[in-house]
Amino acid sequence: MKKVAFYTLGCKLNYSETSTISRMFEAKGYEKVEFDQSPDIFIINTCSVTENADKKCKKIVKEAKKISPDSYVTIIGCYAQLKPKEISEIDGVDAVLGAAEKFRLIELLDGFAKEQETKVLASEIHQANTFNNAYSMHDRTRTFLKVQDGCNYGCAFCTIPLARGKSRSDSIENILISAREIAQTDVKEVVLTGVNIGDFGIQEGKRKEKFVDLIKALDEIEGIERFRISSIEPNLLTNEAITFVAQSKKFVPHFHIPLQSGSNTILRKMGRRYLRELYEDRVSKIKTLMPNCCIGVDVIVGFPGETDELFLETYQFLNELDISYLHVFTYSERANTRAVEMDGVVPMKKRNERSRMLRILSEKKRRKFYEENLGKTFTVLFEEDLEDGKMHGFTENYIRVAAKYDPILINELKTVTLNEINEKGTVEVVEPETVYESH
Repeated sequence: MKKVAFYTLGCKLNYSETSTISRMFEAKGYEKVEFDQSPDIFIINTCSVTENADKKCKKIVKEAKKISPDSYVTIIGCYAQLKPKEISEIDGVDAVLGAAEKFRLIELLDGFAKEQETKVLASEIHQANTFNNAYSMHDRTRTFLKVQDGCNYGCAFCTIPLARGKSRSDSIENILISAREIAQTDVKEVVLTGVNIGDFGIQEGKRKEKFVDLIKALDEIEGIERFRISSIEPNLLTNEAITFVAQSKKFVPHFHIPLQSGSNTILRKMGRRYLRELYEDRVSKIKTLMPNCCIGVDVIVGFPGETDELFLETYQFLNELDISYLHVFTYSERANTRAVEMDGVVPMKKRNERSRMLRILSEKKRRKFYEENLGKTFTVLFEEDLEDGKMHGFTENYIRVAAKYDPILINELKTVTLNEINEKGTVEVVEPETVYESH
């Protein structure tokens, strides 16, 4: 029995796909092992969004060869689709598979026998036009369920449409089948994931279903306690969806909504499909219906043409918005994007300064959000995440809590009262002895 190990870089979508591919290997009789357990085969699932994708890829390949010098190393994922030739020249790589090929790697790399030349199987991105169902299992307390893939938007900074192809989705019927399978495994929380999940519903190039109908159907699934929506574009987050989440049984009050810039000038240059006024309206609508809702924001600093004044527009906009935390990205040049050709390049030193300013703002926002919720009662899903004798978990509205370790609480939902913020910025709860079962 050949041993296979997996390594995933990047997003929740990548995790769901790695997990599904690993189950394909196990179904074929391969033994899944940890990275350091001398595997015969390494599958490395890469990301192109993170900076230094090439350095990270080289480093992981180097480690793999150190652990198993004779192993077969396969690279898949977004970086593999964008730069197959570049990856094929990395010492130790045996095969590179693109977006249309990665789910067929067991048949395409028949037996994983080493050859003289690195095998490159990466067809043009327009051939990645089928939807491959995927969800993660046994990796974490929560499961990532892929509902959509690809993107039809052409944001000036982004390579994802080049790496994943056009927007396409699973059917609601198929997703409900996956959700019922997940419900059999004692998973308490499912995170819906995709590249542009608000665009859910396109099958074979035609819009057949709507995102709001998907979440309404999932809300009725027996055996899963919580559903969380991952990142969703502000122009696709409809009033109907927000209103439904506010009164749903299982969808939690947490939205992650990319903004990218608080300046309309920059939003237009980026090719985003909304202006800041719409974003403000979405936040206001959510907070009116769900005052305790957690709202996370993606923002890019240092985009070409972002002057000090335009950056301050973003800073002030975020400072005044009722949001809970930021994911700050320092703009980095990507080949084959419109932004690379633009004037007004921001020096790296300035990009880093702006990034630091927004990270400090994020900490302030998070603390304020936590403080507003102290003394209130929430449900926490406890994880196998131990630190200094404390266990951790997240409330439905994404507040990270710490409690005294109790093995019986792992992967359990418990009702707790938020007590105080500790020196690590985590919220302490009333000790588990007084925690009672949620119904």
